[in-house]
Amino acid sequence: MMNQQVQVRKNDLSQAEVVEVRMGELAPGAIRLDVESFAVTSNNVTYAVMGDSFGYWNFFLPMGADTDGRGIVPMWGHARVAQSNIPEIEVGERVYGYLPMADALDVTPGKVTPTGFVDLVEHRQPMSPVYNQYSRLAADPEHDPDHEAERMIFGPLFRTGFLIEYFMRQENWFGAGEAILTSASSKTAMGLADVSRRNSPDVKLIGLTSDENVEFVESTRLYDKVHTYTEIGNLPLHDCVTIDFAGNAEVLRTLHEHFTDMLKYSCLVGATHIEARSSFAEETKLPGPKPTLFFAPDHAVAFFKEHGVQKGSEIIAKEWRGFLKDVEGNVMIDRRQGLEAAREVFLAMTSGAVDPAKGIVIEP
Repeated sequence: MMNQQVQVRKNDLSQAEVVEVRMGELAPGAIRLDVESFAVTSNNVTYAVMGDSFGYWNFFLPMGADTDGRGIVPMWGHARVAQSNIPEIEVGERVYGYLPMADALDVTPGKVTPTGFVDLVEHRQPMSPVYNQYSRLAADPEHDPDHEAERMIFGPLFRTGFLIEYFMRQENWFGAGEAILTSASSKTAMGLADVSRRNSPDVKLIGLTSDENVEFVESTRLYDKVHTYTEIGNLPLHDCVTIDFAGNAEVLRTLHEHFTDMLKYSCLVGATHIEARSSFAEETKLPGPKPTLFFAPDHAVAFFKEHGVQKGSEIIAKEWRGFLKDVEGNVMIDRRQGLEAAREVFLAMTSGAVDPAKGIVIEP
């Protein structure tokens, strides 16, 4: 069987190509997934930017003769079981989870339950278990056939936003009455803003975005105020926290220098501004609190340990339904065919050419 993969140069994300490789015989105890669809978002750019630091390149290994320096960017999407060497999972069953930018994937299911399983393949075990879990759609309480596209586009990003709000609320927002979100047009920022409006209504939400995205961000009605990055120096001085989804070193410095000690917590989440990203290991001293990385998988593990899987899933599902209702109509689903389209979209994302009003779904 032939398999197409989009392989990306790890040290130059602007270099990507579709490679056709041959898959071997399916191993005992494994299943082969045909990738049906996945979303390409700025979150996938973050996976690539942080691939070496957080192991994102290690989930899906490129195949072929010359793979040195190449990697496969992970995606979130749906797949169908094409072959199965275990009795618990039948051919034709559909699943949702972490997938490669490719048209097929072999996984070794373990801890199989009616609602899901984990991939036990050896090279994935050192990374967070959150990324190794697959939902079996026939018994998945979060699955909605009418909103499969929205789940791929928003689902993982919404969960990160949910976890950020939960963490901030547990910390009483560090005594601040305002939260300033960079890259306010991003799906993760939208998720955080939506959950905050319901669960932390006393916290004023300030969205920062580029000039060209102001109209879209305002149309979401998720923020109390929307400003451009050039207006940071004119923002009123209040006790605040910042949640940085952009990863732009200059924006982060400007925020710290403007608010100084009135900035009560500086949270680093993503890196959507790839051309000006900052290093999380950077030791440059900034006024105010030291920026702290928010690693969502660790917070997810802690959240489910506190609430249990069933109760925790119910809490998230309730917020997810509220989010879908609140953002309905804000983002148009843009479906594209083939892995060449996936390659083109990813390259556009890395160059910053992203329309926040579109959610792009690839059907290989």
